[in-house]
Amino acid sequence: MNTNVRHPGSTILRLRNVQARTGLARSTIYQRMKCGEFPVQISLGPRSVGWLESDIEAWIASRVEGSRKG
Repeated sequence: MNTNVRHPGSTILRLRNVQARTGLARSTIYQRMKCGEFPVQISLGPRSVGWLESDIEAWIASRVEGSRKG
């Protein structure tokens, strides 16, 4: 059984990776989540959270699309 199979978009990103991909600060990420303007984190454990890569990529794509329409 191969446990290294990646399913597209099913990777979980930790906060540092989300910050690196989006260019947003930690406080901005949490502020936008609270306003419903950013993908919500998922719980990985009692003190651990992450974001689905597919959610972050979709958010980035929507920002690009929105900026090109304006």
